[in-house]
Amino acid sequence: MSKRASIIVVGAGIGGLSTAVALRNANVDVEVYESLPEIRTTGTALGIASNAVRVLTELGIDLTGDGQELLNFEFRTATGELIRKLPIAQMTENLGAPTISIYRNELLDVLAAAAEGIPIHRDWAVDSVSINGKVTIVGVDGRTATADGIVGADGIRSTVRAHIAGAAEVREAGYVCWLAVIPFEHRGLARGDALHYWGAGQRFGLIDIGGGRAYWWGTKTMPIGQARGTKQEVAAAFAGWAPEVCAAIDQTPDDAIITVPAQDRPFLRRRGAGPVTLVGDAAHPMLTSLSQGAGSAIEDAYVLGRSLADTTDPATAFRSYEKARQRRTRWLVRTSRSVSLMEQISHPVPRTVRDYLLRHLPDSVVRRQYESAMRFDL
Repeated sequence: MSKRASIIVVGAGIGGLSTAVALRNANVDVEVYESLPEIRTTGTALGIASNAVRVLTELGIDLTGDGQELLNFEFRTATGELIRKLPIAQMTENLGAPTISIYRNELLDVLAAAAEGIPIHRDWAVDSVSINGKVTIVGVDGRTATADGIVGADGIRSTVRAHIAGAAEVREAGYVCWLAVIPFEHRGLARGDALHYWGAGQRFGLIDIGGGRAYWWGTKTMPIGQARGTKQEVAAAFAGWAPEVCAAIDQTPDDAIITVPAQDRPFLRRRGAGPVTLVGDAAHPMLTSLSQGAGSAIEDAYVLGRSLADTTDPATAFRSYEKARQRRTRWLVRTSRSVSLMEQISHPVPRTVRDYLLRHLPDSVVRRQYESAMRFDL
């Protein structure tokens, strides 16, 4: 029997834990190294689209009892007038799985439970990576760990990515995002709703995530350094918007609002070298308009596990995985950015054209556009 490969996964977020489970399923010896001392308890929510729900099921992880299944998706004007309702029931039937809106911390709990038994070393921040036959990570405190291969799942500012591609600044999209999860009930938000409101250089999302809670996010085109992230600032930005939007902001405690810049990176053609590769935001961080940041990381994990199941040589498996993921992840990064910038338009003329097209395009065209992001061949 061939010796099992040993793999270090750097990062215990969604991509890292999914990767650890996929590698264990592929009969790989895997350990996870995470810079935080405990599971992160801050965060908001996200949509796990049909493609990622199917992958998680294949990995033995069932999300159907967690979060809230998406039942209704609407685009609206700032004041709440309907622009377009997506045919979600038909889409999920075609795709073979629901989309789940879920609190990020609860998703991490589900993944951590699935990864039970896999060693997770916390409070272990990686400073550098070296290759000398095997691969060694060096901690900021001088500790070292060695394995046959390393998977960087350490986010948009990945240390492992810097080892492969060099240090580089992230790419700003020119707008700020405010996010929060709150207890919320309002006649304007029904069970399973995901409502997106479009204004001039501003957007707002209001999503039911189950348990009497809503996840909301707001965007505004502005210099990143000017955003203060206060409730007063957010309320002023969305004054006069739909009643449920204003109510959600009004019912949000000041300290519940998280402020982040909209950022991604240009697509990385070479995401690996030797026995080192990347998954998720370390490999292909993207803007949020397709809701595929987490989903694409979960897909990465699955494909990487399949690749390592076929060989005990990490470098060979990593190149196979990278080739398999190149086309789709490049498309997701580029399309997420183009859709995001289209949604964020400020000028009234292109905004009018955008809204007209979204109102009047045939269902088949609109459905095909959105389904393409959520379609993944297992």
